[in-house]
Amino acid sequence: MHYKRILLKLSGEALMGDLQYGIDPVRLQEYAQDIKAIIAKGVEVAIVIGGGNIFRGVAGASRGMDRVQGDHMGMLATVINGLALQSALEDEDIPVRLQSAIKINEVAEPFIRRKAMRHLEKGRVVIFGGGTGNPYFTTDSAAVLRAIEIKADVILKGTRVDGIYSSDPEKNSDATKFDDISFDDVLRKGLKVMDTTAFTLSQENELPIIVFDMNTRGNLMKVVMGEKIGTKVNL
Repeated sequence: MHYKRILLKLSGEALMGDLQYGIDPVRLQEYAQDIKAIIAKGVEVAIVIGGGNIFRGVAGASRGMDRVQGDHMGMLATVINGLALQSALEDEDIPVRLQSAIKINEVAEPFIRRKAMRHLEKGRVVIFGGGTGNPYFTTDSAAVLRAIEIKADVILKGTRVDGIYSSDPEKNSDATKFDDISFDDVLRKGLKVMDTTAFTLSQENELPIIVFDMNTRGNLMKVVMGEKIGTKVNL
């Protein structure tokens, strides 16, 4: 395996599958099976999931809701998604621990860095819920922060697009895909990979990011084996 320890970032919208809202059990099962395949190869897996399929704080704030209140609702949505993925992984006989940045002791462990690393060393998947535990920070920021804390080799950002393009490929058929691109070039070209806080934190800590299509079965395995899948962002 090209990577020993990864942080897999999934958007909440990815869990919707073909639905308009909520969680698609079929998509969840597919993700669990793909994750199981790389664990069987000895890869240590940590996961951060967004909550956009249930609630997004920014969207709530745009409609007049208090931003802090909205972000707290979004954090709870990520815990719901974490519980759903935990259940799907356990159905595949994979040991999983859900850790939350906000205290919900009845359903999740509190985030403790050393404990998370110990779980990974023992072959357990660790799902980080609750974002960073603070409003105004996205789950992208949470993903980069947790990846740095657990000393992950790479951040794998699973999306529905097969990499980073010069413009939105769903709107512009002439958009050009990048196979490799530097952090500086992403900033210079104004490409949207992650929010600025998350992206800068990744750059400062020399943590590479790979953006790939998570919805194509087998892609996750190809990425961790070092195949040229998606777009790699590094120094």
